[in-house]
Amino acid sequence: MRATPGHTSGCLTYVTDDQSKAFTGDALLIRGCGRSDFQQGDAATLYDSINNQILSLPDSCLIYPGHDYSGRTVSSVAEEKAHNARIGGHASKQDFVGYMDAMQLPHPKHIDVALPANMVSGKPETMPEEPTWAPVVQTFAGVLEVEPAWVAAHLGDIYLLDVREPEECVPGETTMANASIPLGQLRDRISEVPGDKPVMAICRSGRRSAMATGILKQAGHEKVANVSGGLLRWKDEGLPLSA
Repeated sequence: MRATPGHTSGCLTYVTDDQSKAFTGDALLIRGCGRSDFQQGDAATLYDSINNQILSLPDSCLIYPGHDYSGRTVSSVAEEKAHNARIGGHASKQDFVGYMDAMQLPHPKHIDVALPANMVSGKPETMPEEPTWAPVVQTFAGVLEVEPAWVAAHLGDIYLLDVREPEECVPGETTMANASIPLGQLRDRISEVPGDKPVMAICRSGRRSAMATGILKQAGHEKVANVSGGLLRWKDEGLPLSA
């Protein structure tokens, strides 16, 4: 790992032990480099970082930048020394700083919002309160889920909504649901879902019911969660299927 500030004050370049590959983030790009006019950037510092920490690697070292606007994925130290319009071809620090200062790049959209968030690693000033109505977990897709065993143990405190199709509902296999509304009908029948209790949606595998939670939230239901794993997991855990 090598410190390569200049684009931002915290830029790092990761180099493999054999110096055959370097992951340069936004410091050195393919035929370019990161801008240096915000987020504690400095053109002179960036020039030193690129020359001393990246272009000093073997010419054969492959360069993998954080992104590229033209769809390119890899370059090399030799290529950037020869062809980089900003810092290649024996450009002096004065050449580089003058080039960067003259670019007059437009102010990035939403940068005034993004930068403060970046500085605190995206952590908001105030964290949302944890739900108290159920031990929910938020998935990577942003869906609130709850464990089937908890649902089975709290059926009197929640409203269990089965969103499977009628032909899927085998007699005696109701998962003790309060109601059954197929997912395709839920938007038209949303008024049938009461709002006095947290609503737990369930289906065969948990996928359609995850979509159902989104429909319910859009309709104004705030306490909504998906039953994780659906009926398949419900059965695997030996939970009751009928009263």
